[in-house]
Amino acid sequence: MFTGLIETTGVIKKITNKDNYLVFDIEAIFDDDKHKIGDSLACDGICLTIVSFDRQKFTVEVSQETIDKTIAANYKVGSKLNLERPLKIGNRLGGHFVSGHIDDTGLITDLKVIGASVELSLTFDKKFEQLVVDKGSITINGVSLTVNSVIENRLTVNLIPHTLKSTNLKSLKAEDKVNLEFDIIGKYAVKAQEVSNSDKQTLAKLSEGGW
Repeated sequence: MFTGLIETTGVIKKITNKDNYLVFDIEAIFDDDKHKIGDSLACDGICLTIVSFDRQKFTVEVSQETIDKTIAANYKVGSKLNLERPLKIGNRLGGHFVSGHIDDTGLITDLKVIGASVELSLTFDKKFEQLVVDKGSITINGVSLTVNSVIENRLTVNLIPHTLKSTNLKSLKAEDKVNLEFDIIGKYAVKAQEVSNSDKQTLAKLSEGGW
């Protein structure tokens, strides 16, 4: 579980193809070196497992499922990634609950400079419309952000100067794709409503049948 508050950024130094998966060597420096093999690491919001590391580099493996569902296939040597280690119990939760499991990829449609900030607009798959609400939370490339507005499958968020300075979102441009994770609480709420509606329909059919 993550928060969407980026600790640091890393740079892909090597990409290796192994059978049907990829291996990334990522150069990054954290405030401490308390890592171990098997730890999770959110890379642009994708929860990956550390298979080896030293003080300045991590190695993670990327499955075919992850390649198919995220922008991982677009990465190249030199690509900059947003990095976050898992939430520790007892820490302040400054962002929102982030699982690191990408739901969809979004397409950047516009970037508008407003003072020192940037308003970012993107589109996403229509089937996820009910999971995005005004002033709700969304994760873009692992960054916890607040939805400014949403109309059907188009949303806007505001990137403040700190976010632009501390993440890779400052390098985005129109037509770029990004990883999206929708608010997990919203997903559970929608699922519960669907189950409730299904139960009501079943009871109605039983009543119509004389039961």
